[in-house]
Amino acid sequence: MHGWTDAHDHLQDPRLGDPAPVIAGMRKAGIERCIVNATCEGDWQAVDALTIAEPDFVLPAFGIHPWQAHTAAEGWQGRLAEMLKKHPRASIGECGLDRWVSSPPIAVQRPIFRDQVKLACDMQRPLTIHCLKAWGPLFELFAATPPPPAFLMHSFNGSLETARRLIPLGAYFSFSGHFLHERKSSVLEVFRQLPQDRILLETDAPDMRPPDEQVLHPLPEFLNHPANLPAIGQALAAALAMTPGCLADLTRNNAVRCFGL
Repeated sequence: MHGWTDAHDHLQDPRLGDPAPVIAGMRKAGIERCIVNATCEGDWQAVDALTIAEPDFVLPAFGIHPWQAHTAAEGWQGRLAEMLKKHPRASIGECGLDRWVSSPPIAVQRPIFRDQVKLACDMQRPLTIHCLKAWGPLFELFAATPPPPAFLMHSFNGSLETARRLIPLGAYFSFSGHFLHERKSSVLEVFRQLPQDRILLETDAPDMRPPDEQVLHPLPEFLNHPANLPAIGQALAAALAMTPGCLADLTRNNAVRCFGL
């Protein structure tokens, strides 16, 4: 059984229910570590509690998702810095920019993301970035506020040209099971051409459900169980002409470098 790393999930999401049996299922499936991302200040405490309960399994990321940018309350930057000080291994995330949604508008998202990029640099922490239909604004922001030396573009669905612009800045790219759907074949083709030392694997659970063939741990309402990660990894390994063991080792080592573990 291979030691897989889930580079991005949301175990604190109430849709998954009690995280204890979820984590037990992940361990049984061969997952040895995961990065649990907050999405707003309202769930920082839940991620904090998971990290304390499962210190050898959960690596925390604290941040404000672009969809939650409008919830950022005055003084949030200081409170985020304090949470990061409490957890020396924590990264910042999930944060970013999104023009797929109209609310909150990009004008609200931008300063919240910018401050998280600045904090990541100031505190020398890696960053997990969500970017949908906002590559232009992302590069504009990076021109004024450079990213930290290592950051993850989670569930990356950009072009190869976009990836080549991001790589010199320090980008890593995580593949989620949703991209195994036939209609997402262009994303799989991009991952075939990425440098292998920049590829990570994620579930984004409870979202980004893979095709039925990779759903070995079904959940109601078509949710994605994070224990599906090994099946996702096996499918990606086949697409990259690698053995599952090699991909598990590769993505684990890449996660170690990306997140400075």
